[in-house]
Amino acid sequence: MLSFSRRLPRGVVALGLVSLFMDLSSEMIHSLLPMFLVTVLGASALSVGFIEGIAEATASITKVFSGVISDWIGRRKPLLLLGYGLAALSKPLFPLASGIGAVLTARFLDRIGKGIRGAPRDALIADITPPENLGAAYGLRQSLDTVGAFAGPLVAVILMALTQNDFRLVFWVAVAPAFVCVLLIVFGVDEAEASRPARQTRFPIHRENLRRLSIRFWQIVAFAVILTLARFSEAFLLLRAENIGLAVRWVPLMLVVMNVVYALSAYPFGKHSDNGGQRRLLILGIGFLIASDLILALAVNAWMVGLGAVFWGLHMGATQGLLAALVADTAPADLRGTAFGVFNLASGVALLAASVIAGGLWTAFGPSLTFYAGALFAFTAGLGLAVLRR
Repeated sequence: MLSFSRRLPRGVVALGLVSLFMDLSSEMIHSLLPMFLVTVLGASALSVGFIEGIAEATASITKVFSGVISDWIGRRKPLLLLGYGLAALSKPLFPLASGIGAVLTARFLDRIGKGIRGAPRDALIADITPPENLGAAYGLRQSLDTVGAFAGPLVAVILMALTQNDFRLVFWVAVAPAFVCVLLIVFGVDEAEASRPARQTRFPIHRENLRRLSIRFWQIVAFAVILTLARFSEAFLLLRAENIGLAVRWVPLMLVVMNVVYALSAYPFGKHSDNGGQRRLLILGIGFLIASDLILALAVNAWMVGLGAVFWGLHMGATQGLLAALVADTAPADLRGTAFGVFNLASGVALLAASVIAGGLWTAFGPSLTFYAGALFAFTAGLGLAVLRR
């Protein structure tokens, strides 16, 4: 931590820690939520896909408006505080849920919070980071975010073992770290005063501003949409582990495996992208996703699901920070929030479609065809990358 904190602004590290604590809270819940829905509330795989898709699409739609507003008012921190605060307040709704509708409501509110904070946070990182370190900055935030993402399921596994699979008690414990991250924002994150643009008199979403977003930006958005169709919700990774017979209390370990690999790979991959290896890294990321889908389609035991989770994590580490850096690099400084909002909206709509399609395929034909379809979409993304190169 000390080595890269000397090279990157303090605010980037603080935002990474904020992401760590929120993901610790969120993943304690989300790593158990698919099994809670299926085994406790009696939901189907299609219902799980619908809930996850709606939740993520909600977050992405909200990101458009929060990113635009942050550009309009020239401030990021108030929206960060609002977004993380709303997510923290939504956490107690999960242990109180008694039906599928209640879980959908809790996920909806939680994702609104995520949507409000996402684009302003990514734009703030670009505001305070030198251009030559953008890949490292986004890779670092993604790595710290993912530390929370693998610590959450690990804590959930331990608590499930100690409490004899008491889902609701684990959900209550998850409330605490969400409020810690709010305190970190209040005391550890500052605006980029020196580089902050003045408040715009005109709302940023209008034809002239959209024309200022380059062709390369729209190509990145198109590529991300195709790639997102290939990577549906991680809930299906958990359902695959449960499907092959892994005990419910151990299922979150698959998220632990995926996120450990993600956390370890995101920062090195981000540094590599800063050195000019962006296209190679995208190709590698697509290859990782195809490998993951094929392994999960053929899985017959927990070891194969774990191997699929490893490749899933490598894919995330290779692509997510890089795509954020590409968006920041291709957008005007005063439209970064808007650019991230548009990017996340497109990705969120694609994730909604991907999760509903995956849930439908799973319900109608089983898990193998679901993951084969994911591999086909990933291959299509690779072809799209070749077309964009030309």
